[in-house]
Amino acid sequence: MGEFVGTTMFLFFAFSGTQVANIGSSGNNNSNTTTGADTGFSAPVLQYIALVFAFSLMVNVWIFFRISGGLFNPAVTFAMLLTRSMKPLKFALLLVAQLAGSIFASYLVSVMFPTPLNVRTTLSADTSLARGVFIEAVLTAELVFTIFMLAKEKHKATFIAPVGIGLALFIGELVGVYHTGGSLNPARSFGPCVVTGVFDREHWIYWVGPAIGAILAVALLQVHQDPRIRDGESGSGRG
Repeated sequence: MGEFVGTTMFLFFAFSGTQVANIGSSGNNNSNTTTGADTGFSAPVLQYIALVFAFSLMVNVWIFFRISGGLFNPAVTFAMLLTRSMKPLKFALLLVAQLAGSIFASYLVSVMFPTPLNVRTTLSADTSLARGVFIEAVLTAELVFTIFMLAKEKHKATFIAPVGIGLALFIGELVGVYHTGGSLNPARSFGPCVVTGVFDREHWIYWVGPAIGAILAVALLQVHQDPRIRDGESGSGRG
C-alpha cells in the first residue's frame, strides 16, 4: 500500500506539473508526448519538467522511505532484487503496486485537468532505438547508483538521502527529456500509455533501458564493495 500510494503521489504531481509545462506546446494536440524534440525545444519548459519530477520524487521519498523504502520505480526495485535486498515475492508485489500507482496517477491527471494528457514518453525523430536504450540505461544507472550510495548504504548523511536522489533525477531529466522523454522508470512510461490507450512501437525501451541501467548500477556497487579495490589492493597483493 505504501508503494501504491507513494507512486501515485509522486507521479500525480510530476504529471500535473508536466501538463502545465506543456500547455501550448506544438505536440499538445497530436503526439501527447513530453519529449522535447517533439513538443518544441524550450529551456524553461525543460527545466520546469525536470524540477517538478525531481521535487515530487524528493518529497515523496522522504515521506515513504520508512514505510516501503520509497522506491516508486520497477528499475530500482529490480536493482534491490539483484542485490538480494528483497525476496522475489516482495519484488512482484511492489512491481504491481508501482504499475497500479502509475495508472491511477495518470487517470487522475487525465480527468482533473482540462488539457489532454500530455505526459507520454516517446523517442524523438532523430533518436534511434539503440540510442534510446542506452540513454535510458545510463541515466537510470546514475539514479539507481545514487540510491545505493546515499540510502542503501547507511552513513551520517542517510537522513538527507532524498535530496540527493531528487537531484539525481533532476540532472537525468535535464539530459533525457529532449531525446527520450526522460523516463528512467518503466512505471512512469507505462501508466500514461494505459490511460491514453497508445503504446508506441518503442515502448519496450522504457523497460529494457532502465533494466540495463539497474544492472550497471549493481555492477558499480559490487566494484565499490570489493575490499581489494576499496582498500587499494591489486588483484594479487597490496598496491
